[in-house]
Order: sequence, then structure tokens, then C-alpha cells
Amino acid sequence: MKFIGSHQTETTISKVGLSSPSGLLPLFVLAHFGHHVLTSLTVPLLPFIRDHFALDYTQSGLLISAFSLSYGFSQLPSGWLADRVGPRIVITTGISGVALAGLLVGLSKTYTMMIVCLVLMGVAGGGYHPAVPPLISTSVGPRNRGRALGLHLAGGNASFILTPLIGVAIATAWGWRGSFIGLAVPTIILGMIFYVLFGRQREVQKEKHKALESHGEISSTRGHLRPLIAIMILSTCTQAVTFSTVSFIPLFMVDHFNVSEQTAAAFLSIMYSAGLWASPLGGHLSDRVGRIPVILVACLISGPVVYLLTLAPYGLGFGAVLLVMGMLSTTRMPVSEAYIVGQSSKGHRSTVLGIYFFAAMEGGGVLTPVMGALIERFGFYYSFAIAGATLVMVTLVCSVWLLGSRE
Repeated sequence: MKFIGSHQTETTISKVGLSSPSGLLPLFVLAHFGHHVLTSLTVPLLPFIRDHFALDYTQSGLLISAFSLSYGFSQLPSGWLADRVGPRIVITTGISGVALAGLLVGLSKTYTMMIVCLVLMGVAGGGYHPAVPPLISTSVGPRNRGRALGLHLAGGNASFILTPLIGVAIATAWGWRGSFIGLAVPTIILGMIFYVLFGRQREVQKEKHKALESHGEISSTRGHLRPLIAIMILSTCTQAVTFSTVSFIPLFMVDHFNVSEQTAAAFLSIMYSAGLWASPLGGHLSDRVGRIPVILVACLISGPVVYLLTLAPYGLGFGAVLLVMGMLSTTRMPVSEAYIVGQSSKGHRSTVLGIYFFAAMEGGGVLTPVMGALIERFGFYYSFAIAGATLVMVTLVCSVWLLGSRE
């Protein structure tokens, strides 16, 4: 057996980039930004769309569900497809395909046509999230996995920050259709650029992956099924309930605080801004103290924070609640992805992630019109209180299930 000296090992590691994030990571951060440019438009523009089509709360919720349900369903076949045929086309479709569907949303003339186009957007975007985390994870190894996935998530959150501001500015000048059309065209081009650059970087990625395996940084050992299922249930439930609540925040602000549609959209950017620092920080923390504790704390605190939405006064107080809400969500998400990748066997990671994202997004799609119906009947106060209590209950049940589990 041939042994490698410590100096030679360090040199090899340096050459393949094991001690730092993969060269693919900046490309994926940009890709994540592009993926969410069009997907993040509907919620901040919902007050504009509601007024244009004269929708009630339930119909508004169905509009959000049209995208989220199809987005969730497409995760299953797309995750499987990414494991079988490779991620390049799947990810590119998640950028340019989503943008093309967004262009059709902007051109739609009726409420029904808009729903159909949002369904197409969801189908096109389903492959992105199951395909990317395994690529990033195998590039950096488990000791930096949380941090790398957190940085990737920051790219998506940057889109959720900037897109509402840009979209509302365009909508104020040229209407909500102009926002979809104006942002779709450059995003389609971005997807094409990604396709070319990813092809060039793919060989470098394969070299790093082989080096990580040779140095024992990547293991194909499967994790334990019970804690994996518990974490998936906990994280998907938290994401679904939070999504159904966040979808109505612009309408809540317009109707409860009597603010303008522009102001309501701007406040959403406060929430998403937390992802620029909370997701890398949460991922880094999970690399040091473990995935499960970070996930449990973030999910448990989310319940009371959702309830505080109805109690916080307009202005600094409400903005602070939104900031904490965004911090908790963006802390949990990359850590959950890192845990799932670490507990899934090689060759099935995108498939398992497809199941995870399917459950989270389908749950959000189902709960959003339910939340709309609850608001119609009981108002925002009781509806948000029910959502917060549900989060606390699910976290407590899953924490009992996770007792004694090791990562």
C-alpha cells in the first residue's frame, strides 16, 4: 500500500480545493438567484393582481397554490431524473424554463389563464432544488456542507429581497404584467449562460469529488431512517405552515395597517434580507454543533413568532418580527438539506430531496387556500394563532421522536 505524506496530502487537498468552497458554488449562488426571480414575484404583486381580477382571499390563495402545488409535484420526477440523466438540463430548465413561463404569466389575459401559466412555471422549476444540494455537498465534504448550502441559499434570498422591490417599481409604472415580462427576458438569458458555464466547470467538479472520496471526506454509508423521516416531517411541516402565512402578509398589511401595495412588498424584503447572513451562519453553526439541535430550535421558535405577527405594531415592531421570521426560516432550510444529503445514500440524494421538497411545497400549496378560508371566517388574528400553535405542536412531537438520535 502506498502512503502519502502529510505535506503531499495538504498539497493535493489545496489543488482540488477541498479546504475552500467549490468553484461551482459561486455559479450555483447566481443560478439560485435566477431561479427565484420569477417565482418570487407573485406574492408581493398579489395586491395588484387581486385588484385587477377582483379576487377574494380564497381566490388569491388559489393563485399562489397554482404555482406551489405544481412546483411541489414536479419535485418527485425531477429529483429522480437528476439522479438518472444528470443535473445540467434539469437545472437550466429551472432557470430559463421558469422565466419563459413567467413571461406567459405576464401575457395572460384572464385569471384562469394566469393559473395555467403559474402551473407551467411550477413544472419547469421543480428540478432545481433536488439537483443542486448533492452537487454542492459532494464538492466540499460534510465538514463544510452546512456553510456551503447556506451560501447557496443566500443567492435565492437575495432574489427574494431585490425582486419584490424591482417588481413593484415596474408594476407602479407599467402594471404588474410589465414586472413579469421585464424580469423574464434577462432571466432566460441567464439560464443559457449557466448552461455553458456549468458544462465547463463540470469536469473540475468531478475531479474534486474523486479527491474528496480518496481522502475519506465523502462516505456512501446510509444513515438511520427514523431520524431522517422525523427531520423531513418537521422541516416540511414548518415550511408549509410558514409559507401559507407569509403568502398573506402583503394582504394583511394592506388591509390591517392600511398601507400601500408598494409598502407591503417592501416589508417582505426585510424578512428575506435575513437570508443573506442567517443561512450561511446557520449552516456554519450546524457544521460545528450538529444539524438536529439547530433545526429543532429554529422550528420551535417559529411558532411564537408567527403568532406575534398579529400583535406587533406597525413599523419597527412588525419589521423586527418579519426579520426574525426570515432568520429562522433561512437558518433551518440549508441545515435540513445538509442533514438529508448526509443521511441519504449516494445515487439517491436528489430523489430523496425531491420527496422532501415535494412534501414541503405541496403542504404549502394545500394550506394556502385553507389559510385564506380561515382568514375569511375568523380573521387574521385567530388564523395566525392556529398556525403558530401547529408549529409548536409538531416540533414537540418530532423532538420526542428524535430523542437519542445521532448524526
